[in-house]
Amino acid sequence: MIKKSIAIIGGGSASLMLASGIDTQKFDVTIYEKNKALGRKFLVAGDGGLNLTHSEELPDFITRYVPHSFMAPYINHFSNQNLRDYLNALGIHTFVGTSKRVFPKKGIKPIQVLKSFEQLCISHNVKFQFDYTWKGWKDKGLYFENNHQQSFVVDADIVVFALGGASWKVTGSDGAWLNYFTEKQITTVPFMPSNCAYQINWEASLMHQHAGSALKNCSFKCAEQSKKGEVVVTKFGIEGNAVYALSPSIRKELLQHGKALLYIDFKPEFSKDDILLRYQRFKKNSMKSFLKDHLHLTDLQIDLLKNTTNKETYNSINLITDKIKSFEVVIVGFAPIDQAISTVGGIHIEELNSHLELKKLPHHYCIGEMIDWDAPTGGYLLQACFSMGKYLADYLNQNN
Repeated sequence: MIKKSIAIIGGGSASLMLASGIDTQKFDVTIYEKNKALGRKFLVAGDGGLNLTHSEELPDFITRYVPHSFMAPYINHFSNQNLRDYLNALGIHTFVGTSKRVFPKKGIKPIQVLKSFEQLCISHNVKFQFDYTWKGWKDKGLYFENNHQQSFVVDADIVVFALGGASWKVTGSDGAWLNYFTEKQITTVPFMPSNCAYQINWEASLMHQHAGSALKNCSFKCAEQSKKGEVVVTKFGIEGNAVYALSPSIRKELLQHGKALLYIDFKPEFSKDDILLRYQRFKKNSMKSFLKDHLHLTDLQIDLLKNTTNKETYNSINLITDKIKSFEVVIVGFAPIDQAISTVGGIHIEELNSHLELKKLPHHYCIGEMIDWDAPTGGYLLQACFSMGKYLADYLNQNN
């Protein structure tokens, strides 16, 4: 039997899951990677602890994606629990942290996880070509160049693009491939940062004292989206998991209005009435003493309130309570795209059929972050890449 050839362009998490699941009794599989090794972004993402997925129940898990209707079939096909079972079979045992995020057990490093996928691919006779940068099409074949100014044209029966997004250029993820698809009349969306820091024009004196301080156990809201959690204030603005989760709403507001209004509830566990009742018990104290000693606001929170109110508002329990429960911050911009954890943009989802195949290019598929979808940090980004890779492997195995 003559095997069909599959060319996978990109050597990240989506492509490794795909390649390790392809039936190499049916296919000759080659991964073409622009770097000299696989999984550069995967390893960088694991520097602070490799967050593989999240243990959230599946119905809620799926709603974290934008648009979740696009991602649902792939997550349902290969869920967060399926991924944990898969990794366990590879000897990568996992645990659930206090935030319900899933990590490799202590002692298992990101490079070990990557090598497990690589060895699985090798055992399945997957081939690797390193220092192959895809530069579009030539003579109907895939055109590659390397650092030695050599060029190659590759023909394949099936092509899978797993080219990544446009953040962390040091890993090779630069989005430079976008124009090659535009030239083929495939609709693309310009890349924009997601899960990134956002710019706020804080008072310099405030940041001189508090830059690097955290706002913990707060609730954050932008438009109709809200998230409880923690952020850090910096001289540039604000960053952290709670605000990353609001990226879709913040980005939409910035693009439409040039600014985004972020509302912070400093005491989400207290209602306004709770605060007012507590004040009645301790109103003999100064306002600062009440806020600090009896409401347990931090120095940062108190200084934010003082910095943005006049004396009358600050000393009125009704007015200051409104501020405590809905402190307004004006976001005026994004961090540079290369500093973002992830990006949105890339191949428009309407260009793909339900099997991730490009409608205008039969037998050409796209997986991973190169497609225009969004998700917060917390394991959702990696899970989506793994799920799409596994889905496509199973689909190709069953339909060829």
